[in-house]
Amino acid sequence: MPKYTAPRGTQDVLPEDQPYWRYVVERAHHIAQLYGFQQITVPMFESTGLYVRGVGEGTDIVDKEMYSFQDKGGTDITLRPEFTAGIVRSYIEHGMHTLPKPVKVYAIGPIFRYERPQAGRYRQHTQFNIEAFGESDPALDAEIMEVARHLYADLGFKGLSFQINSTGCPKCRPQYVKLLAEYYRQHEDEICEDCERRLTRNPLRVLDCKNKGCQPIIAGAPHIVEHLCDECAAHFEQLQTHLDTLGRVFTINHRLVRGLDYYSKTVFEVWAKGIGAQAAVCGGGRYDGLAELVGGSHTPGIGFGSGIERIILAMKAQNIEVPLLPKPEVLIATLGPASKQVGVKLLSDLRSADIGTVLAFGERSLKSQMREAGRQQVRFAIILGEDEIKNGQVTIRDMASRNQETVPMNSLGNWLKTRL
Repeated sequence: MPKYTAPRGTQDVLPEDQPYWRYVVERAHHIAQLYGFQQITVPMFESTGLYVRGVGEGTDIVDKEMYSFQDKGGTDITLRPEFTAGIVRSYIEHGMHTLPKPVKVYAIGPIFRYERPQAGRYRQHTQFNIEAFGESDPALDAEIMEVARHLYADLGFKGLSFQINSTGCPKCRPQYVKLLAEYYRQHEDEICEDCERRLTRNPLRVLDCKNKGCQPIIAGAPHIVEHLCDECAAHFEQLQTHLDTLGRVFTINHRLVRGLDYYSKTVFEVWAKGIGAQAAVCGGGRYDGLAELVGGSHTPGIGFGSGIERIILAMKAQNIEVPLLPKPEVLIATLGPASKQVGVKLLSDLRSADIGTVLAFGERSLKSQMREAGRQQVRFAIILGEDEIKNGQVTIRDMASRNQETVPMNSLGNWLKTRL
């Protein structure tokens, strides 16, 4: 028989890691709702064309990383590589533009990208996504950034700061892209093959190149913030004023452009200290032209995405502890077939009373069942033998003190509730 393993780039989240997952997801829900965001759930697959149009041809996601196939009806389908395009599609399809602005939603779920697996990055990973539509106020940009910072601060991260930049708009970006391309043509013999390809298909991405040989070229490239139109410059300036008012640490990062075509104006990342070389824990930005790309009317939008796996990896690196998940605190030990029947009924009654309880299965000695109670780390063991059944009682052993007492069976639920 073949030995099956999880597909490359995926992981099993085992029970010992579930406390981290539960805690992070619960805090994400809490922070989102604190800021007035409502949850939305969109399909895990969409028409391939939605991502080609929305994310953009020439991006690594569309060119290299999407899981695309034809379904049995011959429709071109793609597993969700990111949330925003699907949420914008839902916003348009369901007429959410009629709601009070901004429309603020969040989503949590898996996304799929065929990329090189590395620490905290998987081909299937879970993302927390925040989106706001219908408002271009820089104060909303600051609020979106605050949601991200608040979540990480709430989870216990230290040394949080923002990296920010502006990618301009359709009025001023083309002029900058032309200037950038002219600069790079002077260095065509010095740049990597990826940069050569990006220069013709997605020029801003050359600033995001990690190739060592390209770093001196990037360092000398013109800065987009020096070539913004008056509207974009004012927007970027106002954002910085809001961040100063909030007392947030930020750095203008001229290399920060994001990887997707739909971004405009504000782009940002949240960085944390003490988590290794990859200081960025999440990123996002404004995408005022995306709705038009996928068939809607002009709708300003801004959001961010944060990978849960990446968050948990960073929490472990910072030795951040999380609460343990609740578990049963009572075990029923039975001696003989008759007591097993009573034990099964008692098990059901206690669970119906919302008392977490387990049964020691099998035909075992009392000593063996008490060892099981120790392994399960329950607070109380309920012992049922012939004498207990005959007298309508149970014997309760406190597993910490080893003290025992007898309680009427019909009073057991109340007895436990006063002590658990």
